[in-house]
This record gives sequence, C-alpha cells and structure tokens, in this order.
Amino acid sequence: MLESIRHENTLELRLSRPPVNALNPELVRRVRKAVENADAQGARGIVLCGQPGMFSAGLDVPELLQLDRPTLIAFWQDFFGLCAALACSPIPVVAAIGGHSPAGGAVLSIFCDYRVMARSVDPEKPFRIGLNEVQVGLSVPEVIQCALRRLVGTYRAERMMVVGQMLDPEQALQIGMVDELANVDGVVPRALEWLRGLLALPPQAMATTRLLARSDLIELFADPTRLSVEEFADGWFGTETQTMLKALVAKLKKS
Repeated sequence: MLESIRHENTLELRLSRPPVNALNPELVRRVRKAVENADAQGARGIVLCGQPGMFSAGLDVPELLQLDRPTLIAFWQDFFGLCAALACSPIPVVAAIGGHSPAGGAVLSIFCDYRVMARSVDPEKPFRIGLNEVQVGLSVPEVIQCALRRLVGTYRAERMMVVGQMLDPEQALQIGMVDELANVDGVVPRALEWLRGLLALPPQAMATTRLLARSDLIELFADPTRLSVEEFADGWFGTETQTMLKALVAKLKKS
C-alpha cells in the first residue's frame, strides 16, 4: 500500500495501492505517519510518488460512501492531517507526479515544496492534473483553495476550482501548478536530483529561510476550526453530493 525506499539521506514514499492509488482511510493514515516520522528517522528530504502513469486518482469514493458520519469525519481529520504534515514538514517534500493526478492526488502535491510531473506518453490521451471536486458534487475546502492560490494566483485558482478544470502537464507547467516536466521514467530521479541540490546548501540557512517562506501554508493549519470538517461532512451527506458520488461509482463499475 505504501513503499518506503531510502536513498542515502532521502526517503522515497511510493503510493502502491493498485489500480489507481485511491486514497482510503488506511493509505492516508500510513502516508501521514510516514511523513510525520521521516525527520525523526534521519531523513533530510522526502519524495512522494505513485506509479508510472498514475500518481493518485484521489479519494476512494466507493469505500468512503460506506462510512457513517463519525468515521467519515475521522477520515477527513486524517486527510487534513496529512495535508498539514506536508505543509508543515521540517524537511522538504517533492511530489514526483508520474501520471494522472486529479482531485485528492492534486491536493497532496500542492502542499509539497516542489512538483515534477511526467510528460504525457500519448498526446491523444494526455495526463491530467487538477481540482475537479465540483464536477462530482464536492466543494473545495478553504485550506486547499489557499494552497492552490499560492501556486497559480487568486483569479486563476478561482476559475480552475469553480469549474473543476483539469490540465495537461504543459498547461500545469505554464501556470505554475507544477514546477517542471520529465519523462515518465525520469520523474523520481529528477525529484531526487532536485532534493540533492537543495540539501547541498548550508542547512541552517536553507531550513530557516524555507520555514519563513512557507509560514503562510503552516498558518493555514494553526487553527483546527478553520478546517470546517463538520461542515464538509454536512455537504458530503447532502442530497446533491450523494447523488453525484453514487452516479460516479456506477460509472466506474461499468468501465
């Protein structure tokens, strides 16, 4: 479900939950714990990746639809906890996006320090990344909106999120949602290379500057009430969202 691979002083965390690395409660807990513990285990940087062609397809909607309200709230607390762990990590985290990254997959990447995305293998079927929650009846929480605005600007983030726009790698690079592109088999090596360059800098100066530069992201999680988990649960169990999500599950079963 989650593979941990050590590269000298860097930890590669590889999502490994076939077929699409969908984020269910167990996977989210494992990734959160791994990110939170990496520094104490001696890692100086993290690469978060998936499989060639698929970073993560986002939430495991079929499984989450089976949860009652208390269990769903616990899941969202863990999911936001994972976002906080990435945003507040004392060591840098690079997202190696080896393919498709819709919704929850894109969310994890925007809280990282840097994003390397794979170029599409087939121009006729390009990889896609974006926050398409609205298209399946979900609202985008404030902390996630703030993180996207930080990357692409306020107005562009608004336009993308309101319609659930999905981008190909070149479009994502052009607007700053990802930082660079690489071939599918070069995404993780390039992420490791970028980290090595960062970690070669004077460590105290780099870490202090990084902490100040990311203070806006860290501040998003300083007040737990700002996460609005209860309100998000209200929306999840609302008629519109339940109808849309169940229709999505039915479509997935047919395909």
